[in-house]
Amino acid sequence: MAHSTLLQIVWNVNPEIGTFWGITLRWYGILFAFGLCCAGYFLYRIFKEKGISQNNYERLLIYGFFGIFLGARVVHCLFYEPTYYLAHWWEILLPVSSINGKIVFVGYQGLASHGAGAGLIVAVLLYCWRTKLKVWSIMDYLAIVTPLAGGFIRLGNLMNSEIVGAPTNVPWAMIFTRFDDIPRHPAQLYEALFYFALFVALWIVYRKKLSVKDGFYLSVVMVVICLFRFFIEYVKEVQMPFENQMTLNMGQWLSIPYIVVGSLIFYFTQRKNKKLK
Repeated sequence: MAHSTLLQIVWNVNPEIGTFWGITLRWYGILFAFGLCCAGYFLYRIFKEKGISQNNYERLLIYGFFGIFLGARVVHCLFYEPTYYLAHWWEILLPVSSINGKIVFVGYQGLASHGAGAGLIVAVLLYCWRTKLKVWSIMDYLAIVTPLAGGFIRLGNLMNSEIVGAPTNVPWAMIFTRFDDIPRHPAQLYEALFYFALFVALWIVYRKKLSVKDGFYLSVVMVVICLFRFFIEYVKEVQMPFENQMTLNMGQWLSIPYIVVGSLIFYFTQRKNKKLK
């Protein structure tokens, strides 16, 4: 449970909802799934409005799911815990681990948002190649709803007491007792609120039917989210000990390619008035 003291909030929420038929439900999984469902709902509205068939919508969900999962998992394992996973490569895709000589189900502990983005882009390229739909249009539609899913995923991180902020003495500091007893920035909330606000702004622009060129939403989301992510890392605790020796942490390094590529996409699709297919 969570309760507040004079200067900070003490956060001690149980990440597990309960066990049903031998399966443990966690808040993270529920919020992750709910976020994807919400994003999927708004994406369905866009597809329906654009006259894209139900079959193509469902196919994109399948491509997107596998792209997000594979990208998020592989990037986390290779960039955040390479030593372990290169020695236990089968655990990258299998939700099991060898503990005391026994194979134990542990779930997928470690997903990287930067990898999810890269995996989704690859999945969309394959999807558009198979369906002959316009790449930039599909990318834009997904970009509009992506921040909504991201916001709920960060709330899941909050319920897990993970991706905590750096120590601070601000009045709204939170003590994540499942992590330590130090008041910290509620970095998960900062990100969640930002992503929700970005989704609302993008949805308003889309609903106003403003005249924007192909690639607008994709480039804006790539640059805005990753710029925010780059700077929010300064008020977050590092995820892995080796990052303490780095000038920029892993999240910042992985954000830079998105900022650069997103800026180039914006330049060539908006300023040059070119429509790429």
